[in-house]
Amino acid sequence: MTRKQKRLAVIAGGMGFIIAAVLLVMFAFSQSVAYFYMPADLAKTPVAPETRIRLGGLVGAGSVVRGAGSTVEFTVTDGSANAVKVHYTGILPDLFREGQGVVTEGMFASAGNVFIADTVLAKHDETYMPKEVADKLKAQGLWQDGQGAQSQAGQGQGQEAKATR
Repeated sequence: MTRKQKRLAVIAGGMGFIIAAVLLVMFAFSQSVAYFYMPADLAKTPVAPETRIRLGGLVGAGSVVRGAGSTVEFTVTDGSANAVKVHYTGILPDLFREGQGVVTEGMFASAGNVFIADTVLAKHDETYMPKEVADKLKAQGLWQDGQGAQSQAGQGQGQEAKATR
């Protein structure tokens, strides 16, 4: 075997290894990727029953109904007329409430249009601060009530007003 043939064999073997690795990664991701859908997306293109997806939006006002034990039913909406009824059994996050952003993971039941969630994640805004952290910052004198994005925006407006005087 000449030097050129050896080099080609090594390159071909390396390419084969890379292709095999890419195919394995793609197969693994196809098994675990859950896409994020809004209720409007589901109204346009329905998802097959028992297909695992993520559903996101806002918890509909007046839609939370607590059942027996830790069973909860609520609707997820995106602010339009579209809403998806969600059934969840488990402990809800502390930030879960009506009008709050939520991401649920699960699948549609085979019969009907009810989304069966096995995971519920509540979203929060950028001004969120856990009570324990806020208390520690207050104790150190580094945190003041009203601190956050809204108060910083107000301070910025005040600085502009001072600068124009």
